[in-house]
Amino acid sequence: MKSEKHFVNRCALLAALAALILVTPAFAKQPGKSPLKVFILAGQSNMEGHGLVMGSQKGSLETLSKDPASATRYKHLLDKDGNWIVRDDVWLSYHGTKGPLTIGSSASGNSIGPELNFGWTVGDYLDNQVLLLKFAVGGTSLAGPWRSPSSGPLGDRKRGPGIGDQYDAMIAGVKKQLPNIKADFPDYDGKGYEVVGFGWHQGWNDGCSTKDVAEYEENMVNFIKDVRKDLNLPKLPLVILGSGFGGWGQSGKRRLGIMAAQEAAANREEFKGNVKYVETRGCYRDGSVSPRPIRYHWCCNAESYFLLGEGMGKAMIELLGGPKAPANETGPAKK
Repeated sequence: MKSEKHFVNRCALLAALAALILVTPAFAKQPGKSPLKVFILAGQSNMEGHGLVMGSQKGSLETLSKDPASATRYKHLLDKDGNWIVRDDVWLSYHGTKGPLTIGSSASGNSIGPELNFGWTVGDYLDNQVLLLKFAVGGTSLAGPWRSPSSGPLGDRKRGPGIGDQYDAMIAGVKKQLPNIKADFPDYDGKGYEVVGFGWHQGWNDGCSTKDVAEYEENMVNFIKDVRKDLNLPKLPLVILGSGFGGWGQSGKRRLGIMAAQEAAANREEFKGNVKYVETRGCYRDGSVSPRPIRYHWCCNAESYFLLGEGMGKAMIELLGGPKAPANETGPAKK
């Protein structure tokens, strides 16, 4: 009797385990195809992202997604129950965040940056799994922390804290993460990766100095060349988001000078076909329709960051051989 009871219990246990195995996959798999397509995103606080997500203020993502006048633009971010969608086929690595792309994985749990809609845009275009490596630190200039080696020392200050250290940290970070993707993203199938693009959004701090504005174009050109050299990617596609704070009403000479320098660097003959400037003044929303009445951080308007990501994504797709991106705006929309 005892052995019979033991046999029955053992059979029941084995059946339960078999059922568990059937519904629990032994190994998770990456949703997208191989090889993994890697994009590097870098800049200062506006690449970090300060577009407000939750809140009743005008210009928050919550308000925009509920307003009938704008809801259609953001409906793809929400599931049928109104929850923010998690994009498993697009991964994000940014400081402590190592996981699928979703709302609240930017500068704070209640903000978005350009990476959100950039990830959606390139993710929809590519069948491959996508990985975004983001490096962004607020209050950093191209003349200082982002200074690349070819720009040399800053006056009598050699490379070190505040001079080129952020550039060096980015290059080191990329080189460290790429061979160790599996550690950060266990679903990675290990079948190889390609670094296929670089997105840049920066310029506020340089725009505070007449000297830095005057040197920005040359520093930007050096930055592009050095990134390609240091990563051994001589034709790496690169998109520069213009520093369009203030919109079409911007009249500050230094602010206009930064944008002109960014565009001039992108339009150098040597970069033809692999560097693109994106006009962003049309992305600006002033304080009256934004969470904060400030010009920096794009007034924390989620729509601004959403449009920035879309513009950068479409420009990147063009550089990758896809459809031509919409023409850059040249002035305010005519009424």
